[in-house]
Amino acid sequence: MEHPAGEADDGSLRVDFDRRLKLEFHGSRITSDAGLLAYRELDDALGLTDLAGSALSECRRGRNTRHLLTGLLRQSVFGRLAGYEDVNDADRLAHDPAMRAVVDRGGLDRRAASTSQMGRFETGWLASDINRAALADLSGAWIDRVHARRPQTTIVLDMDSSVSETHGAQEGSAYNGHFGCTCYHPLFVFNQFGDLERCGLRPGNVHSAADWRDVLEPVVARYRHRMKRRYFRGDAAYANPGIYEFLEAEGYKYTIRLPTNAVLQQRIGWLLKRPIGRPPNQVRRYYASFSYQAASWNKARRVVAKVEWHPGELYPRVGFIVTNMTRPAERVVMFYNHRGTAEQHIKEGKIAITWTRLSCHRFAANAVRLQLHALAYNLANFLRTLALPEEVKHWSMTTLRDRLVKIGAKIVRHGRSITFQMAEVMVPGALFQKILAAIAALRPLPPARC
Repeated sequence: MEHPAGEADDGSLRVDFDRRLKLEFHGSRITSDAGLLAYRELDDALGLTDLAGSALSECRRGRNTRHLLTGLLRQSVFGRLAGYEDVNDADRLAHDPAMRAVVDRGGLDRRAASTSQMGRFETGWLASDINRAALADLSGAWIDRVHARRPQTTIVLDMDSSVSETHGAQEGSAYNGHFGCTCYHPLFVFNQFGDLERCGLRPGNVHSAADWRDVLEPVVARYRHRMKRRYFRGDAAYANPGIYEFLEAEGYKYTIRLPTNAVLQQRIGWLLKRPIGRPPNQVRRYYASFSYQAASWNKARRVVAKVEWHPGELYPRVGFIVTNMTRPAERVVMFYNHRGTAEQHIKEGKIAITWTRLSCHRFAANAVRLQLHALAYNLANFLRTLALPEEVKHWSMTTLRDRLVKIGAKIVRHGRSITFQMAEVMVPGALFQKILAAIAALRPLPPARC
């Protein structure tokens, strides 16, 4: 298939530094995103977008439904993986051979969906109440598919909120004094592998823990009878007796940062006195554990304190954690400190997937965009945790996009096959082969013959 918008019709271009060089543009035969084929292979091995196709509701009417639901969803998710987070890019992507290949099997024989078609899909069709609810559940369903291939007995949930700045008159955007900007204030729940279990878009001026039950409870319900050991971590925004009671009723062990107050400091007063003698050059850490009951709590709970004396500082750094774990105080603090990885996952989502790009006017449409970004993030994280060879395990999502996704390739058609002649710069063929082999190992075994 050729498309005049992707082919130069005014002759070759030349550069002055070397007149032997000619520049030709062949947009429908050359792609800069051939690495998307690896993500599409992983998608097929786990059956992710096919699962989405059965979960979403077909809202279109009439005969103009040439683009199937699953193909439209793939174009939305894979476009975000490649850095095209705006539907305005769809007209160009519709002719890109890599995008056409991942959309569906017959995609290389016709173009993918246009900007107007993708706009109607994301801001109209998916924005219905039933489809927004299905999209919110989809990340969890994808993670369940991964756990079916990689069984787990332990789950650790990290909850955190973030800021998505707005620069227009979007519904629900408001000024947030903590972040110092006009924004949305989404809420996220990650697991210990960096998978995004669930997220929810909220107005910009709500408290960090607002609507926590709407986001956390469906995740807890999914793991209620499937994991032997279940844990939860949260910062001081989630120091809420309602959360404590909910987690205790569900059998979760939790560590939640507790805001300091005079009563707590009085309980560890002996640790807040400067040690006698010349201060050492290294940090000195002290731990304490005691029972404490705030006025709003229905019972006393264990509180762990950590006091750090840093060289050159007059006062100590003090932190409190409320927990129902029985580990020694130092190990409780060590477990809680891993909560910081959730902030790194949010940072990756912002940079590599650009999930802060919520520029639609309607709040419902922006909620859909956040869920589509979440699906793209999870697919990228699945490939990183399930399919990357040891030598590139350390690659971040941004590195994966810049090196793996952005592989240039030329498409060559043969009688019975289509060849992507791929460049070997940052990702050699041997590395790509290892990735495909790891993905092949995730496919379910064929049924045994009788």
